Amino acid sequence: MDTEIHQRYSRQILFAPIGKDGQLKLLQSRVVIVGMGALGTVLANHMVRAGVGFVRIIDRDFVEESNLQRQMLYDEEDARAHLPKAVAAAAKLQKINSTVTVDPIVADLNATNAEAYLTGFDLILDGSDNFQVRYLVNDVAVKHKIPWIHGAAVSSKGMFAVIRPGETPCYRCLFPHPPEGRGETCDTTGVIGPIVHVIASYQAVEALKLLLGATQQQNPNLEQFELWQNDHLQINIAKGKNANCPACGQGVFEYLDLTAEAQQEFTSLCGRDTVQITPVQPKQVDLEELSRRFEQLGGVEKNPFLLRFHIDAYTLVFFKDGRVLVQGSQDISTARSLYAKYVGY
Repeated sequence: MDTEIHQRYSRQILFAPIGKDGQLKLLQSRVVIVGMGALGTVLANHMVRAGVGFVRIIDRDFVEESNLQRQMLYDEEDARAHLPKAVAAAAKLQKINSTVTVDPIVADLNATNAEAYLTGFDLILDGSDNFQVRYLVNDVAVKHKIPWIHGAAVSSKGMFAVIRPGETPCYRCLFPHPPEGRGETCDTTGVIGPIVHVIASYQAVEALKLLLGATQQQNPNLEQFELWQNDHLQINIAKGKNANCPACGQGVFEYLDLTAEAQQEFTSLCGRDTVQITPVQPKQVDLEELSRRFEQLGGVEKNPFLLRFHIDAYTLVFFKDGRVLVQGSQDISTARSLYAKYVGY
């Protein structure tokens, strides 16, 4: 280990469970983080500062002012420029530690790309904000035997669990079906920053254990916290495997099946007054051509990564991969109409 690396990680190396050998393991490790919102930014910060050698970060969204209260890698300039979160985060992370590789992916994780984006890694970290993505991650993880660490935070509550395919229950063993209704989201019930840091920090330390092979120290519980009410619940899930689980019990990966009902081309984003439109087959979109087309119809804002088209009470946000966010309504039929009217493909 050269002097510069030893100096950068000296305090971490002094921690006996890591040491020099452990630091070398981290430098050779590959981690992918799904979602660069509140949890994801804290997770990425920890992984990059700890010296994980390759960190892929995936997010479909762009930075808005309301993110700044809890999403630690963004600033007002990022929000004003409407930068994609993965791009803005990567820029900050490279300034924090230029010796590691940060791979930003601006995309919606779905059945068409999940295996391509999530395989080839030692660990998947969950920074997502919806059940659809978690079941998708679980299917990829179980199918390819990749460990992953689930995390969730809303209001002043949060939870996390370590999932090691073949050794622990999978996410679908613990939660066989998505919950009925919309449930709580940050956009409907709010969220405070401390719960985000608590959950993501627990996820991060479990990630370090796993990458270092310290599985005997791995947390066997589904841990739940309610910071405002000072509550903490531990549920031992070690014996929670379900032989009838479609994913880990029967090898049926419904969330990777393009023909399954789980796949939706038009998705209403909970609490956000937004519908996401995802093409069945990804496509490359010419933002310059779209800008020329729309500038006579309404307001247009463009950066190298996305285009925002303002028309009447709505905003259509176009990404290079063909994905579109229709902001201003949660009604899928309205989104379909606007998409057909202004896009036509």
